[in-house]
Amino acid sequence: MISVGIENFVAEPPAALKGAKLALLCNQASTNRRFHHSRDLIEGVFPGGLTCLFSPQHGFFSEKQDNMVESDHMRDPFSGLPIFSLYAEKRRPDPEMFELFDVLIVDLSDVGTRVYTFLYTLAYCLEAAAAAGKKVIVLDRPNPLGGLITEGNILRPSCFSFVGLYPLPMRHGLTIGELALLLKNHFGIDVDLEVVPLVGWKRRMLFADTGFPWVFPSPNMVTPVTALVYPGQVIWEGTNISEGRGTTMPFELFGAPFLHCRQLREAVDMTNLPGCALRPLVFEPTAGKWAGRLCNGFQLHVEEPLHFMPYRTTLTLLQAVLSLYPDDFAYKSPPYEYEYERLPLDLIIGDGDLRRRLAAGEPIMELERSWQQGLEEFTEMRRSVFLYD
Repeated sequence: MISVGIENFVAEPPAALKGAKLALLCNQASTNRRFHHSRDLIEGVFPGGLTCLFSPQHGFFSEKQDNMVESDHMRDPFSGLPIFSLYAEKRRPDPEMFELFDVLIVDLSDVGTRVYTFLYTLAYCLEAAAAAGKKVIVLDRPNPLGGLITEGNILRPSCFSFVGLYPLPMRHGLTIGELALLLKNHFGIDVDLEVVPLVGWKRRMLFADTGFPWVFPSPNMVTPVTALVYPGQVIWEGTNISEGRGTTMPFELFGAPFLHCRQLREAVDMTNLPGCALRPLVFEPTAGKWAGRLCNGFQLHVEEPLHFMPYRTTLTLLQAVLSLYPDDFAYKSPPYEYEYERLPLDLIIGDGDLRRRLAAGEPIMELERSWQQGLEEFTEMRRSVFLYD
């Protein structure tokens, strides 16, 4: 059983914060194990200290369903504090917001995947804090994918966007506290930063091993299994294949009306896709792609999480779809996350050349070998920010 950053922070409140004006970047998933929210816990140890809250993509209550659905600034109905949305007309905080406090506390649940935007909201806040001379305290939370495995190609600068601002692989194997240290120590954000670490977390732990309750950090990240498949299944967002939005199992389900389950399953060599099974089914999304249409597809079952390779799995499936259905398959057109010209799939996988090689039929294992050196260099670099064995 672990304890998370907010629990350790309030157990030993920093004396230096007494009398300081505080802000909190959080959402509805920012709770302790008894589901008490961080804003209330901080208010309990520093009464009257909080001056404002900040919220990431999907809104303070994780109520916004999809990409490019903005949240307005609002007032928290429970505490009365102003909430500044950092997924509104702008994704960066205004300098005037940082005049309201002395220290920014961050308590967000990252899901271990490069394209999850909470990391980049954190990065923009670190940059703003550095410019304003303000301290940032990151309350750490576990990476639900564990901290041992990295997977995928390194994002190229030509594909930098709000779903990828730094040269990271799709699965980075770091906690949000370690990511903050990486931004400071390796990517040049010269900010006064402190991380309140987890207690009891080991890098081998998946979320199910932590003993901590899952609270969904965004509306379609509904369970820890969603997080396990997300580093691969998010790829479908850049295509006309449904990623299961508008169903009760987003990212675990995928499909389209034109797919043929047996044909697609026979085209995929499962011996190279360890730890998972594909169960054919038909589903009908109530929203998003193919809403109200029957989609032929699969549920992706993760049978051995420690051996499962989500990125390899979905790239393999995508390549089979490209080969089998050239007249029906389509890449999603811009815009995507406020990028109006570049192809969304390029932004997601982080390399336009990789997309072209995939479409040309280059074997997935050869593609993996081509990015292995960059992945190994990142894997070695990240050791310098490890907070846990």
